[in-house]
Amino acid sequence: MTSPSQTRFVSRHFRSDRSPYCWRLGLGILLLVLLPQSPAQSATAENPPVTPALIDLGSRFIPEIAAGNMVVGPERLASQAGLSMLQAGGNAIDAAVATGFALAVTLPRAGNIGGGGFMLIHLAKENRQVFIDYREIAPARASRDMYLNDDGSVNEEMAYFSHAASGVPGTVAGLLYALDTYGSLPLEQVIQPAIDLAEQGFPMTVDLYADVLGAAEQLTKYPPTRTVFFAADGSIAPVGSLFKQPELAATLRRIQANGKDGFYGGETAAMIADDMAANGGLISRQDLAAYQPVERTPIRGWFRGHEIISAPPPSSGGIHLVQMLNLLAPYPLEAMGHNSAAYLHHLIESMKLAYADRSKHLGDPDQTPIPAKALISESYADERRLLIDSQRATPSSQIGPGNPGLEESKQTTHFSVADSAGNVVSNTYTLNFSYGSHIVIPGTGILMNNEMDDFAARPGFPNAYGLIQGEANAVAPGRRPLSSMSPTLVLKDGRPLLATGSPGGSVIITSVLQTVLNTIVFGLNASEAIAAPRVHHQWMPDEVAVESGISADTLGLLKAKGHALTPTTESLGRVISIRMNGQWREGYADMRLPGGFVAY
Repeated sequence: MTSPSQTRFVSRHFRSDRSPYCWRLGLGILLLVLLPQSPAQSATAENPPVTPALIDLGSRFIPEIAAGNMVVGPERLASQAGLSMLQAGGNAIDAAVATGFALAVTLPRAGNIGGGGFMLIHLAKENRQVFIDYREIAPARASRDMYLNDDGSVNEEMAYFSHAASGVPGTVAGLLYALDTYGSLPLEQVIQPAIDLAEQGFPMTVDLYADVLGAAEQLTKYPPTRTVFFAADGSIAPVGSLFKQPELAATLRRIQANGKDGFYGGETAAMIADDMAANGGLISRQDLAAYQPVERTPIRGWFRGHEIISAPPPSSGGIHLVQMLNLLAPYPLEAMGHNSAAYLHHLIESMKLAYADRSKHLGDPDQTPIPAKALISESYADERRLLIDSQRATPSSQIGPGNPGLEESKQTTHFSVADSAGNVVSNTYTLNFSYGSHIVIPGTGILMNNEMDDFAARPGFPNAYGLIQGEANAVAPGRRPLSSMSPTLVLKDGRPLLATGSPGGSVIITSVLQTVLNTIVFGLNASEAIAAPRVHHQWMPDEVAVESGISADTLGLLKAKGHALTPTTESLGRVISIRMNGQWREGYADMRLPGGFVAY
């Protein structure tokens, strides 16, 4: 067992969405020095200049700018794999699926076929949005108190790093459903780049080498995992040498040949189920065969003339994004000034209220009544806003979950895609921790998730991300765990303006919130909206995480208002966005972590 203080260390160490600022500052300087001239700077009569409303070329941070197709992701080769589908005549969904499969090879800490996630799609021709839930599911053998020790404490080793930590993976089913239903290219073509990258290998990068080295203690505990990432002598493939994953390539080929049955049935399913049975895991062949993704109605709200479309339950992201925007709507945010003490105070207070509600009201909508409409209503925001004191911070102990009424029954990564026809995809998927459970199924190359920790192993007590969750998210067979993943679209006059999202566990929602506010309220371009320093509060613990870059005077004023500030050298999320205006796209991948790439 680990102590609470050790739990905090575990959650920080294995959250691959965070990194020291030396990465960000070094890459920022390199980007500003090496950034090529953008298309907007060499406009012609055939290629008109981007309007000032979209691009501010005098800004300190300049996004990549292009017309037509664009894929923005956390890793170069996977983004290029997605772009190759667009260049071959495919649409944004084809590109997203290719990117998703490729990231399972090139970004093993987060890209995955052993996890799950959410995909939000804008279909231009039909002018409608589709949300695909391919979240992991608790196996049939799961039970409410399975992760508790005899004294009622959580067995963290079991919940984090065991075979029993894995839910039934949904990524393969979700990506294939999206491709079959909304894509235009055959699976054989779309998955081929991932197969090539796994089979032929790709050069070991500095950041992948550092990731593997940093997680070596856990990655070397289970022999099949150790075999994937380390040589017989315990060394990691040198930077620049080819990193090959032949067993993962074989698994991808079975999916290529047999579709969904190539993962949820046959040889792959047998290897997963047999390894689970031999090591105290929960997932059976029946669990795998029964898995299905679900189309759900996205969460919708309005803010300053913009339509906000985001993830519904079992994500808490869309509900609380809209809820916080509703809480902030009446305040003169522009007059307060970007990242001023007054602005950040109201932002933090709205975060507290939303996360307090998250602790009680959110869970799997297929098993628990979720008061979604009430939580995102303006009347409920008006009621909760009365708890915000514009002069003083309200202690979290004085804030509880509201009563909206029931009107209706970390490792994570994000990528955004826009095609020349106007279709847009915002996708976030996860293994939970960096490298998930750190367990590779023998013979498959599949890193498994540890997503069962996203349930409330002990309702009313914090999980690895410090989030307090209630009975609505207790462990139960067939239930999908509550998530913070928030793939989001912002529409203006019915047309996509922004596709955005972030990894980060509990900080995802607040990272997306601040990106949306930076875009709509303060008119920042895609890079500025992402690069601006962020804050985070999640109700409990009652403290504000603060990135560097906010002035000492502002921090002093926030302290005077009663805020407990916790400066962090770790980044709060890693936002990846495409901002759109007609044919023009602004793409930017957060420099808080290395490796992000804009392909166009």
